[in-house]
Amino acid sequence: MTALSGMTGFGRAEGAAGDWSWTVEARSVNGRSLEVRFRGPPGFDALEKAARDAAQARFARGQLTVGVQARRTAGQGALAINRAALDQYLALARELEASGATPASAHGLLSLRGVVEVAEEADDAEALAAVQSAIAADIAAALDALKAAREGEGAALRPVILGFIDRIETLVGQAETEAASQTDAIRERFTRRMRELAPEADGLEDRIVTEAASLAVRADVREEIDRLRAHIAAARALISAPPAGRKLDFLMQEFMREANTLCSKSATTALTAVGLELKATIEQLREQIQNVE
Repeated sequence: MTALSGMTGFGRAEGAAGDWSWTVEARSVNGRSLEVRFRGPPGFDALEKAARDAAQARFARGQLTVGVQARRTAGQGALAINRAALDQYLALARELEASGATPASAHGLLSLRGVVEVAEEADDAEALAAVQSAIAADIAAALDALKAAREGEGAALRPVILGFIDRIETLVGQAETEAASQTDAIRERFTRRMRELAPEADGLEDRIVTEAASLAVRADVREEIDRLRAHIAAARALISAPPAGRKLDFLMQEFMREANTLCSKSATTALTAVGLELKATIEQLREQIQNVE
């Protein structure tokens, strides 16, 4: 059985190859769909596609950020003299000498900024490709760590969500019990009202029976009870077969629709009280579902 997953977490990986070293960090928060943002060093554009492909292979929902920081160790490149800079310094030195200043020494000139440069070696395409491949592997490793963190959140959410579903099932049972007494309550209330308004009307008893039966039909909540039980079974099935966050989001709407209808049909304060508690519990469940992938 696939593990239930949350949508928040963090993963990290580090690596090195040649004179390159890097750190990869992956983090995610809740999101209605999968959104991947990538931040990487210049010259490593191919890593963005690698990050997106790896994320799509592991996740269905959430706002993900993958960041790569890479640095290169300074090499011992060949020394070179910047002739243009040196000529400018020599010209200035000669002007100063003409004014009586001490002649410039070779050591002094070479120590001036910009005169001596370190020529960097050109990047080897094959070596650079190997570094990118190694970083891509560490991106995958960081995303695996992120997935484990999200599954840890899912493991913590699972009993909470199932607890709310159990509570909803209990309330639906209470609603069914209270609804069974609605017919008698409606008949008694309607009878009392009619006898107060028209105690001498012809055929009063027959009218009471007919109208009370009509009111009882309109207040019948058995259909809502049956649909709520079906939604409970569907929610448990989805929790056992993730990822199902989008489907659970929709199911929460259906739960609330039936609870609202039950409350609107209620003819007793007891059933209304159960319906209101049912709505509150469904809303609490909906808030937890927002964290499920």
